[in-house]
Amino acid sequence: MRRILGIILGLLLIGGSAAVALLQGQDPEPAATKTVRGVIGSEKSDFFRDPDVVKALADRGYTVRTETSGSWAMDQLSLQDFDFAFPSSSEPAKEVAAAAGLKGAQETKPFFSPLAVIARSHAARVLADNGLVKLNGKNTGTLLMAPFLKAAAEDRTWQQLAGSGAYAELTGTVFIKTTDPATSNSGALFLAAASNVANGGNVVADDAAIARTAPLMRKLISVQGALEPSTDDPFRAFLSGSGEPLILVYESQVASLLLQRQDPGDMVVLYPDTTVNTAHTFVPLNDAARELGTLLATDPALRDLAVQRGFRPQDGVAEFGAATSPHTGFLNPSLTGIRQVGTPTVKILMALAQRAKGQGDAP
Repeated sequence: MRRILGIILGLLLIGGSAAVALLQGQDPEPAATKTVRGVIGSEKSDFFRDPDVVKALADRGYTVRTETSGSWAMDQLSLQDFDFAFPSSSEPAKEVAAAAGLKGAQETKPFFSPLAVIARSHAARVLADNGLVKLNGKNTGTLLMAPFLKAAAEDRTWQQLAGSGAYAELTGTVFIKTTDPATSNSGALFLAAASNVANGGNVVADDAAIARTAPLMRKLISVQGALEPSTDDPFRAFLSGSGEPLILVYESQVASLLLQRQDPGDMVVLYPDTTVNTAHTFVPLNDAARELGTLLATDPALRDLAVQRGFRPQDGVAEFGAATSPHTGFLNPSLTGIRQVGTPTVKILMALAQRAKGQGDAP
């Protein structure tokens, strides 16, 4: 009898404690109710792996599993295996929607990130002294696209640039390490910006413009050798002290590094003076993920977490500026002095990418 009374008393105590917790607003941890699987650009991997993001999504009823792919290669995947696709701009998102047979897909654009070029400090200084870069401080500046493309057209080497002789690592042709423009968004949009400059400040829109700009685009790509499928590996190689002196990345990768209080070393962040912003576009492939894109775009906690991973929320200039204000020595939160240009159609841009890779050349 005493044992039975003890058990009853224990249960009453547990129940009482739970009741007090509820009265004090200490609700039990909510369990994720829906697991969704998506394919994303690699630059968003750290965001979805962030424990705070995982918890925030679970609190809102989601467990999100992801795998990465080049944005322009997503439409070639077995999309029926995924609940959503999250490429790095709206152009490949259209291809994904078409490949999945979606009509009127409820796409959302939760955040965006401009392109940037990261440089070793010695490389940035030499480029500035030779009129290819304008430095706005020790660790930030602007890549002057017209002079840079002129140097590329002339196959300029580091050794031909005044002041480079003091730095043994600066040898060979001057180039920016990009990703594969046929499969990766950053590489494709770099070609979009470069071709705009090469085409007299106009979007490449027809075969004649492709023919005019393709030889220079070919030089930009062929000099690199093997092309990377994403910005992630080149960025990490740069941080480790290896890799090329000039690497194309997303601003979000640099901003995330700084906001996570990691050491950027001697990095200089150069914003191309002509660029195409990348609106990361969420494409729900079925009903399971239909509301997730809206949640990422509008939920205040998730928007804040996106900023902490370096992304600029849509209509979130103030949010991004406030978070990155301690890091303006590296970043350009207001994108001062940067000209944003349009993107060629998917057909034109992919034709330009193929010509840049030496494929599909006109006879």
